[in-house]
Amino acid sequence: MNSTARNGLPLPPKVRTDAGEYRRVGFELEFSGVTMEQAVAAVADSLGAEVREQSVAETLLEVDGLGEFNVELDWAFLKRKAAEQGEEKSDEDWLDWLSQAAALLVPVEVVCPPIPLDRLGALESMVDALRAAGAVGTDESLIAAYGVHINTEIPRLDADTLFAYLRAFALLQWWLVDTHEVDAARRLSPYIDLYPEAYLRQLLARDAASLDEIFDDYLEHNATRNRALDLLPLLAEIDEQRVQRAVDDPRVKPRPAFHYRLQDCHIEKPDWSLAEPWSTWLAVERLAGDEAALDELATKFGDAHRPVIGVKRREWVETIERWQRGRASA
Repeated sequence: MNSTARNGLPLPPKVRTDAGEYRRVGFELEFSGVTMEQAVAAVADSLGAEVREQSVAETLLEVDGLGEFNVELDWAFLKRKAAEQGEEKSDEDWLDWLSQAAALLVPVEVVCPPIPLDRLGALESMVDALRAAGAVGTDESLIAAYGVHINTEIPRLDADTLFAYLRAFALLQWWLVDTHEVDAARRLSPYIDLYPEAYLRQLLARDAASLDEIFDDYLEHNATRNRALDLLPLLAEIDEQRVQRAVDDPRVKPRPAFHYRLQDCHIEKPDWSLAEPWSTWLAVERLAGDEAALDELATKFGDAHRPVIGVKRREWVETIERWQRGRASA
């Protein structure tokens, strides 16, 4: 297959898993400007979805051939109250009012199922429908923390593959934030913290790593869901008990996928599509597949470290920019 699928979205170097199946990708979009009902209608109409379950705070929709979509208000209290309501209808009017008010203050979130790479284009009609309904993203948010999460299936669940992706993101994380102009308020929020430099040095000083070493290093420095590249779901897929001992959080769900949370959501812009946040993740995909480049940049990072001050972030971003330009001209 060419580097761009028939749906127009660019493809990573590794399109298939080790088992020969197309890798799958799940998107999560956060936005405001519409009510739950409007968001559900946009998803249902654009994808031909059938509503399976519905409450004030959450709706599950089934799309033939793609799977189960979840539209929800991202507010734990409201979801809990809706669940507590059950069959009792006495609080229905109050909950309806609360959900309408919440839509102005907290994001509506559409959680897509894992979709094969060659079918991702099906989601673009959903994005267009949500925009037409009035959805607005990061720039319009009162708290400016709305984003796009990308859950990309790992091509092979082994230490070498995982180590390559970790090194790639560690080398690129500062450049990704600056080059793709992540919203300043989102940078300051705790939700997309970058890996600490102590972890970068520990990770990039290794030439190879076993799964035990990957677990030990990561959980020592990143025992939280609040990372721009959250590896906890993928590690839990390998050893859930080990992850839960370090991070006692029921929201960590095992899945064989990277949880990339860095990108803003600009759904209100007419020229914005999922190809924009997806392209930033592809920079990690391309570097992860280039062992020589990983070794070269890891050595450069180590050489750039200075006692007390560490690695100067601006200088490292410039190093990555020069490397990217050289790669493009080669």
